[in-house]
Amino acid sequence: MKYLSEWDQWKRYSSKSWKRFIEKAREMATHLELWREDIRSIEGKFGTGIQSYFSFLRFLVLLNLVIFLIIFMLVLLPVLLTRYKITNSSFVLIPSKGMDIQCTVYPISSSGLIYFYSYIIDLLSGTGFLEDTCLFYGHYTIDGVKFQNFIYDLPLAYLLSTVAYLALSLLWIVKRSVEGFKINLIRSEEHFQSYCNKIFAGWDFCITNRSMAELKHSSLRYELRADLEEERIRQKIAERTSEETIRIYSLRLVLNCIVLAVLAACFYAIYRATIFSQEHMKKEIDRMVFGENLLILYLPSVVITLANFITPTIFAKIIHYEDYSPGFEIRLTILRCVFMRLATICVLVFTLGSKITSCDNYSCELCGYNQKLYPCWETQVGQEMYKLMIFDLIIILAVTLFVDFPRKILVTYCSSWKLFQCWGQQEFAIPDNVLGIVYGQTICWIGAFFSPLLPAIATLKFIIIFYVKEISLLYTCRPSPRQFRASNSNFFFLLVLLIGLCLAIIPLTISMARIPSSKACGPFTNFNTTWEVVPNTVGTFPSSLQSLVYGVMSEAFAVPFFMIICLVMFYFIALAGAHKRVVLQLREQLSLESRDKRYLIQKLTEAQRDMRNRLD
Repeated sequence: MKYLSEWDQWKRYSSKSWKRFIEKAREMATHLELWREDIRSIEGKFGTGIQSYFSFLRFLVLLNLVIFLIIFMLVLLPVLLTRYKITNSSFVLIPSKGMDIQCTVYPISSSGLIYFYSYIIDLLSGTGFLEDTCLFYGHYTIDGVKFQNFIYDLPLAYLLSTVAYLALSLLWIVKRSVEGFKINLIRSEEHFQSYCNKIFAGWDFCITNRSMAELKHSSLRYELRADLEEERIRQKIAERTSEETIRIYSLRLVLNCIVLAVLAACFYAIYRATIFSQEHMKKEIDRMVFGENLLILYLPSVVITLANFITPTIFAKIIHYEDYSPGFEIRLTILRCVFMRLATICVLVFTLGSKITSCDNYSCELCGYNQKLYPCWETQVGQEMYKLMIFDLIIILAVTLFVDFPRKILVTYCSSWKLFQCWGQQEFAIPDNVLGIVYGQTICWIGAFFSPLLPAIATLKFIIIFYVKEISLLYTCRPSPRQFRASNSNFFFLLVLLIGLCLAIIPLTISMARIPSSKACGPFTNFNTTWEVVPNTVGTFPSSLQSLVYGVMSEAFAVPFFMIICLVMFYFIALAGAHKRVVLQLREQLSLESRDKRYLIQKLTEAQRDMRNRLD
């Protein structure tokens, strides 16, 4: 340090102080983690695999909370500030021009509480008194909010909030996936290295509490069991004969055909249920009793839930005959169930889209959509997503209260009965539980555009699910005898979530770019489609800025940009390959050095023995 100038010394000192501050801040932040102690306790008692599920659930709680804050700040806050006269602002309502009066008619489905159960139906289905609240798209029939110095463009803010939460979700998931992929890559390089790290460097010597030491010991034991189980499966696969290999692949082909048939049957059932519900909901809803009313409203949700409940059981039975490793078995089950659960939502949304755009008379052609059945189709799509969200939570609570706990009581106190002995205490099914929360998150991504407060409902729902699943795990479940690696699970959970995000973006993009926006409700009544607000806003820019924007969006910019991105990608792929080859060479050198040391020690020992023999 004494040979450096004062400026260089100050920079080095500042750099060290800043690094020390960051380390302390990270250490303090770990104590502020949500459910930190609960998740560590679960890890010690049930292994890192189940712990990864609860960590994943915590990530979704934080993600939905941030999504809600984005929508609240960009959309809801300016409306609330103006409505309750908190700021000196007013709403800007531009009358529709050149539009037929029939397209602007929007009758609310319920005018009051006629029967005692009407309030419950409205609360469960989002109709009646909830339909004209800030919960749904139709409430925001405003062109802007006028403050003292500027006009806040609410349609543009509404669209930007959707783009912002989708982009944030994508970046956040990719960032966590990359971190998990790097850990996966390191741990999958050498199995022997994994054993060494756990046995010789796995213990945390900062632990002073006896209970925490027992939890850490239990966690390491579970990880070693998982490694040994995977090694046993690899050895079994290596010892297969050619006849056994042909037999197992033939069996897998037949079983995959059965899986495809089950998926097709479920999709067709959801399609028919949605058509039936939409055709009868508007015609006969006033003449039905309480039970029939709820059945018609929730028929698509009931069919989707039944499909989601039955198919994982079928897939779990099928995969036992396919002879995979525990980790791959869970990943394949999740992949099959993800196309089941997430594709059911897409089938529902596309079925609704086909009904919305089906024109059987001149009024449909006049408005561009079926205005008679769907005067505010965005709100009605939001109601379907709201019903799926609420019904999914009801099913989770009902299964825990009326299936899991009675099963635990019967197995514990009626263990002498052979039926309950065969039934046994349940295990915590990780694929089914992961798919449940990914399914709920996909509903939230699709529905947040049509129901802006749905992320807040999803946040509360996932918090409730965390405590319900924790209680169910501690009091009704037992650790699974078949262990698996948690690092693989963390990466794969995020990959499944990324698939859910991609499937959610598809119907949202089509609805915003292709389906005409409602002319009777919402902030886009003066636009043909939702996306039309973007070119309309760009048209208000100065001519030089317009030329820049159109140039960036043109093919002349897109093609070279795509080529440059491809070249950069190929460069990094080649660089990664070169680094991998260097790592392999360094490992070979380490192996050779260890052999040289062993040889030298052996020669030294022999020389010492000869010297001792001569002296004797």
